[in-house]
This record gives sequence, structure tokens and C-alpha cells, in this order.
Amino acid sequence: SNGTRVFVQKGIHDRFIERLVERTKKIRIGDPLDPETQMGPLVSKAQHERVIGYIEAGKQDGAVLACGGNVPSLQGFQGGFFVEPTVFTGVTDTMRIAREEIFGPVMSVLKFDDEDEVIDRANDTEFGLAAGVFTRDLPRAHRVIAELQAGTCWINAYNLTPVEIPFGGFKQSGIGRENSLAALALYSQLKSVYVETGDVVSPY
Repeated sequence: SNGTRVFVQKGIHDRFIERLVERTKKIRIGDPLDPETQMGPLVSKAQHERVIGYIEAGKQDGAVLACGGNVPSLQGFQGGFFVEPTVFTGVTDTMRIAREEIFGPVMSVLKFDDEDEVIDRANDTEFGLAAGVFTRDLPRAHRVIAELQAGTCWINAYNLTPVEIPFGGFKQSGIGRENSLAALALYSQLKSVYVETGDVVSPY
């Protein structure tokens, strides 16, 4: 459910990037057991190399590295599988960083003009785990969310998954649902039983 593709309306794009970079640079990287840490390391060396490979692919494809993209050296954690929170701008729909799952701290920001365009582009993917819409216009938010092909959606929030709400995706993003009563369906088989308590009814 990591928000790796972020579509930003052209009219606010530059201001959004300025604020985004400012806040991203303040993310505290470090020991995942430290309560002050906001982002820890990746899970393995293989995944670390994979994420670094995607960052290099983004550069080669022509995306603009707005911040991050490096491997930080943290005191006491030299050689750890850390990657700086990374933001790319100037991303197009055909770039690998916009089309493939990275599973790392890499965000691709894409510009859009209007509602119909962004819905079509957001849905142009084989994945569909999660999506979010931020807007002051709630009727528009509900209209857009209804069209997005994603199994878990948020309006003016992101990545909140209380246990009462089913969590899962569409298309190639997982099978079944976690959380809530819906999770039990994955471990159940539905059986229908009809019991006649009166005379047997038959047309023959």
C-alpha cells in the first residue's frame, strides 16, 4: 500500500514538490527499535540492491531526482541496508519506477491536468492494492474513488488500516482480505442447504 505513484494537479505541482522535499528531508532514519526513528533499513541485502537499482533506473529513464537516492552511513549501523527517502519528479507513466513495485522508499510524482485523465492513468497498471485522494471537494473525492481500481482506498488520509476495515487489493495485488469478518472468508467455504418441511414439490 506504499504510495509510490503520486499524481499532482499541475496548478499546485511546484508548491507541492517544495513542501514534499522539505518534509522528506526531515525524516529520521535509524535503529528501528528506537522510538524516535521514523524509517529503518530494508529487510535484506538483496532488497537493498533492488531498490538502489530502481533509483538508478529512474535516473537513466530521465526522471529528476528531487531528494534522497543515496545510501546513508549511520553511526553504529555501517553496512546497514538503509536508503534515503527518495523523491523523483518529471516521471512519466512508462518509466519502470512508475510501473513496477519497488518495495522501498521511492516516490514518483506525476503531473496531471484533469479528473478523467488522472483516473485513466492511475488505473493503467496491473496492480490495485491501494489508492488515496486528497481534496477539499468531497463529492469529487467519492466520485474519483468509485472509479479507481484499488481494493483499499482513503479520502484525505493514507495507509490507515484499522482492524475493522477489510484490507486487500484488486488485479495482481494479492488474494483475499485481511482484517474484519471478511478475512474469515479466505479460510471458509460457502455451502447452501435448502430444507423442505412440507410436501415435495415437483412439476413431473
